[in-house]
Amino acid sequence: MELHDVWFVLIAVLWIGYFFLEGFDFGIGILTKLLARDRVEKRVLINTIGPVWDGNEVWLLTAGGATFAAFPEWYATLFSGFYLPLLIILVCLIVRGVAFEYRAKRPEENWQRNWEQAIFWTSLIPAFLWGVAFGNIVRGVKIDGEMEYVGTFWDLLNPYALLGGLVTLTLFTFHGAVFASLKTDGDIRVRARALALKLGLITAVLALAFLIWTQVDTGDSWSLAAMLVAVVALVGAIGAIKMGREGWSFALSGITIAAAVAMLFLALFPDVMPSSLNPEWSLTVTNASSSPYTLKIMTWCAAIATPLVLLYQSWTYWVFRKRIGTQHIADAHQPTDARAH
Repeated sequence: MELHDVWFVLIAVLWIGYFFLEGFDFGIGILTKLLARDRVEKRVLINTIGPVWDGNEVWLLTAGGATFAAFPEWYATLFSGFYLPLLIILVCLIVRGVAFEYRAKRPEENWQRNWEQAIFWTSLIPAFLWGVAFGNIVRGVKIDGEMEYVGTFWDLLNPYALLGGLVTLTLFTFHGAVFASLKTDGDIRVRARALALKLGLITAVLALAFLIWTQVDTGDSWSLAAMLVAVVALVGAIGAIKMGREGWSFALSGITIAAAVAMLFLALFPDVMPSSLNPEWSLTVTNASSSPYTLKIMTWCAAIATPLVLLYQSWTYWVFRKRIGTQHIADAHQPTDARAH
């Protein structure tokens, strides 16, 4: 296996890690409106991710940096062609981070309500747009012989990509509901479990349609195997949450995300951005990669840094592993920081 193939796999792993971790982050943000009944329950939900949400975004930064360094042509074409949707995602992530930090800085109800609205919308929009972006990457876009995107923003809003957006939106919300049932206590835990069951059924229908469409269009035997793992894991996650086994359900919903993302990358390989105008103009792991020396240096850096990142994130999740409920909110009328519990 060549180094450019190795880095294609590593970038896929980074995106899997990001969607697994940030997926339930987005889901919790969406659930602040769908699940929480009052201000106290919103605080409970936000506090479940308070200590970890910013660490989860490290995976996105690393995936973007790795793409820039390992596949500069891919990075350039992707960020120029998908400029508007990626800009929207970036703005949402910035506003979302500010909302988590500023929501509790003032006691006024309007102040907190506005930031809570921001958390909801800046969780929902990226959850949808990431699916649209990856749907277009796998399907192929208008790339010319100069490796430049020559389509428009509206070309990205095709049925396949929009279905992909609905899948990521519902899957992340389901993942978040399962996480909420795992991390909360009391009545909100019961309602999170019931909502997760309903969301799981909706997700299963949409995901099955999207994965089959992907497999028929660009899949092979490896992507088929990944698709089967994703489907079985999703069914298992729904069954586990129905039986009240939140831990198993969360693990299986995570496997669903991992297998689904792996399927997309397997269906994509050896391309990194197929051209819908001419297959010969497609960006591949060969013509879009950096020099072997650059990839070699990157490999050594990744070998040193990756274990450290995994260790400190694992430690964070271990420290904040306990459930929380409304009884842990000392005074519902006194604002608390998103990291307080």
